[in-house]
Amino acid sequence: MTAGERRAALGLGIVYAARMLGLFMILPIFTLYAHDLAGYTPVLAGLAIGAYGLSQALLQIPFGLLSDRLGRKRIITAGLLLFVAGSVVAATADGILGVILGRALQGAGAIAAAVMALAADLTREEHRIKAMAIIGMSIGTAFTVSLIAGPIIGAWLGLSGVFWTTAVLALVALAILHLYVPNPVASRFHRDAEPVPAQIGAVLRDGQLLRLDVGILVLHLVMTATFVALPLALRDIGGLPGDRHWQVYLGVLAASVVLMLPFVILAERHRRIKRVFLGAILVLGLAQLGMLSADRGLSYLVLAMVLYFAAFNVLEASLPSLVSKVAPSQSKGTALGVYSTSQFLGAFLGGTSGGWMLQHFGTHGVFMLCAGMAGVWLLFALGMRNPRYLSNHMVSVGPLNDDEASHLTARLTAITGVAEAVVIVEDGVAYLKVDRNALDEEALEQLTPAG
Repeated sequence: MTAGERRAALGLGIVYAARMLGLFMILPIFTLYAHDLAGYTPVLAGLAIGAYGLSQALLQIPFGLLSDRLGRKRIITAGLLLFVAGSVVAATADGILGVILGRALQGAGAIAAAVMALAADLTREEHRIKAMAIIGMSIGTAFTVSLIAGPIIGAWLGLSGVFWTTAVLALVALAILHLYVPNPVASRFHRDAEPVPAQIGAVLRDGQLLRLDVGILVLHLVMTATFVALPLALRDIGGLPGDRHWQVYLGVLAASVVLMLPFVILAERHRRIKRVFLGAILVLGLAQLGMLSADRGLSYLVLAMVLYFAAFNVLEASLPSLVSKVAPSQSKGTALGVYSTSQFLGAFLGGTSGGWMLQHFGTHGVFMLCAGMAGVWLLFALGMRNPRYLSNHMVSVGPLNDDEASHLTARLTAITGVAEAVVIVEDGVAYLKVDRNALDEEALEQLTPAG
């Protein structure tokens, strides 16, 4: 990657992470503080936690398409300003309904697709996957930091202070966007990073992709519902005041990362991804059952949390990798767009269903819901086919006519290690599925000198 490509990937990673940090930071604390808001009920508290997911799910694909017409930075700027507005509304709200409105506004600043499209504008095809990986890692870091920072800032500044902090984070992201992230020389459509509306129907009818979409929906449903109940369980069952919860999360997350790493390596390097994937879903459900039996003491709850976060991390890392492996190379952007929409819809459903269960059945009811959803997911995932261990690869091929593109497709497919090849004339790009271990890179370079 060139210095400009690294700068773009790092800058956009920070922009995206700042926004996600703002969305996640209330997860570990909201139900501890929400009782003080006028009109509080557990159902409305759950809705406040998950409200961002519905507006994000509805608007992220339209925002991405608008960025093709109006410009990437304009749309990202508008999204961040919406996020600031939502944070201010939530920070100044006296009642729970105001917080719900603020959270919905935060989610309405749906910049995910526009950020990915700008990253694609600023990177060459052969380095785009690296840029997307950097942005993806920034999201995982934001989630981890939010679980530690949320309780600390909440104890120091209160709930409104957390929302004011999220507003400041979005303003910092705006500054980075305009002062650090380069401006693209030209913007064009990238089907590897953006959804194609005409492909959405085919993606939804693909049974293997649908299993993965259901999977990410359930994973984030369970995650959001868990955080409706978990802060209360730490306080009421574990006897731990809210200002000390960050210490538990820090230890739990560190232990879970150590626990997950061997399984991620086993899945990818040793090609055991389906076994690891199904095992992680099973552990996810068992961890929820462990939280149900946490009345025995804090140590039982912490052990269940370690298992839960280890399984969550494995699944969160595996699912997008599986989407990339399963999706046709020319439909990857559409598949990832539908996948992301499912993820945010899951967050909304988790908040609302978790709040309803909390109101009617307490924390135990929430954990039972989560265990049940994990069980349903496991049954749904059993029919998943073993994925082919192929990677996406793109090369520029320059201007071609249809006959030349057809001839090049045949020659690309004949190269050792190339499993699929699609040349899109209007893009001037060949989209490939390759086996990295077998790929004849020299032959590929000779055939695609434009790359």
